[in-house]
Amino acid sequence: MEIIYKDIIIVGAGLSGIGAACHISQKHPDKTYTILESRKELGGTWSLFKYPGIRSDSDMYTFGYAFKTWDNPKSFADAPSILKYLNEASEEFKVKEQIRYQQKAISYNFDTDNKLWSIVTLNDLTGEKLVYNCQLIFSCSGYFNYDKGYTPEFKGHDKYEGEIIHPQKWPKNFDCSGKKVVVIGSGATAVTIVPKLASKVSSITMLQRSPSYIGTLPNEDRLGIFIKKIFPKKIAHSIIRLKNITIGTIFFNLCKYFPKSMKKIIISGAENQLGDFSVDPHFIPNYKPWEQRFCIAPDGDFFKVIKDKKASVVTGHIECFVKNGILLKTGEIIESDVIITATGLDLLPFGGAKISINSNPFDVSKSFVYKGVMLSNLPNFFIFVGYTNASWTLKVNLTNKYISRILKYLEKNNYKVFKAKINDNLLKPTPLLNLNSNYINRSSNKLPSQGTHAPWRVYQNYFLDYKMLCIDKIKDKWLTFI
Repeated sequence: MEIIYKDIIIVGAGLSGIGAACHISQKHPDKTYTILESRKELGGTWSLFKYPGIRSDSDMYTFGYAFKTWDNPKSFADAPSILKYLNEASEEFKVKEQIRYQQKAISYNFDTDNKLWSIVTLNDLTGEKLVYNCQLIFSCSGYFNYDKGYTPEFKGHDKYEGEIIHPQKWPKNFDCSGKKVVVIGSGATAVTIVPKLASKVSSITMLQRSPSYIGTLPNEDRLGIFIKKIFPKKIAHSIIRLKNITIGTIFFNLCKYFPKSMKKIIISGAENQLGDFSVDPHFIPNYKPWEQRFCIAPDGDFFKVIKDKKASVVTGHIECFVKNGILLKTGEIIESDVIITATGLDLLPFGGAKISINSNPFDVSKSFVYKGVMLSNLPNFFIFVGYTNASWTLKVNLTNKYISRILKYLEKNNYKVFKAKINDNLLKPTPLLNLNSNYINRSSNKLPSQGTHAPWRVYQNYFLDYKMLCIDKIKDKWLTFI
C-alpha cells in the first residue's frame, strides 16, 4: 500500500480546516500539508446542510477569518455566502489544490519510535484505502455525525401519513407551499426555518418541549458600516471584529453574573416584539441565560412572523404521532402535512476515527483538554474546538496562532515530539462543553474532559484565551518536548 508523507495532515475541509491551511500557507510555507476531506466538496456544515434559511448564528466579522475581510453588508450570512467566502479563501491562499476528497480518516496511530502519525483513510465510493504519514495532525473534522442527525423515537411515527424530515437531510427541491408544517424543536435551526417558510406554507407551528432564549440583532451593523467608511478595509475589519468580540464577551458575563436581571431584559425584548402573543409560557426558559444555547433572530424575523400571525408557537409534550399530525399529552392535536424534526445533532468526536499509540487504543473520554487545543498524553495532535458562547471560529483563530508558536519552538530547539502531561492528582474532570444542552448531555461520555483550573480548564473567554495561547510562555511544567 502506498504511503504518502506530509509534515502536517489537516482532517476536514470545513471552516476550521480551511482556516488552518490558510494559516500554515502564510506563516509556514516551508511545511508540506494535505487536507483530508471525507466528502466530495469543501465547506463542512455549509455545503452539507440545505434546509431553508440556513445561516450563521453569530456575526460574520467574528465567525469569519481574521485574515480575510467580510465585505458583505449582512452580518448574519446564509450558507451560500459562507461557502463562497470559504472558496475564495481557499483559492486566495492556494490551499484548494491541497485538498484530497473522499478521504475519510478511519484510524490514527502514533509510532513513538519513528515519531510519526500514520493515518488510514477510506474512499467510500471506491473502497480504496490509503496511508498517510505525518509529524502533526490537525483535527478539524467537527464534532457531530455528518451521516445523520438526532431524532428521538416518536411513538406512532409509522402511522403518520405526512412527510417527516430532519433538517440535516433536507430533500432536494422539496416544496412546502400550501402545506401545514410543524417544526419540532426550539433551537437555532427551528428559529431559522420558521420565518423562512412562514410566507410559503398554509400554516407553520414551532412545537417545543421547553422554551429557549431568543434575542434580536440587526442584520446590518450600522456602526460597522460607519467604521468601513472612515478606515481602510483591513483595519476596519479588525476594528469591527474587536468591537463585536468585546460586546459579546460583556453580554455573556452579564448573563453569567446577573442572570435574573438579564433574563428579565431578554424576555422583555421578546415581549416588545411579539405584539399580543404571550411570552408565557412560550418564551420564558426554565434555565439561566447561556446555561443552554442562546438563539439569535436577525432583524427579529422570527418574532415578526409570530406577531403577524404567519407562524405560531406551542409549548407542550408529545404523546404520539397520529395519521394527520401530532397528539399532545394535553389531548390537543396539531394537524400537519409535514413534520420537521429540528431535534439536534449526534456528537461524533474526531469523525469516529480510532486513535492509538503504538497500536494500543487511546481512550479519548479519559483524557483532559490542555489549553483547549491538545489532549493529555496524545503527542503531536491538535484539536480545533470553538466557543459555545461566541463565534466558533474565534477560538480556531487563536488555536492557529498557538500552533504557529509551537512550530517555531520545535524548529528552534530541534524537537520532534510534544505532549501535554497531567502532574496534578487533584485535577477533577468536568464536562468539556459548558452548556447543559440535550445533544451535549447525550454524548458527554464520548468526549474528553476539562479540569477545574488552568491550563486544563476551557474558559470560553476570548481575552483569557488570547493571553494563554498568544502571550504566555510555550514551555511550562505540563508540556514536554522530545
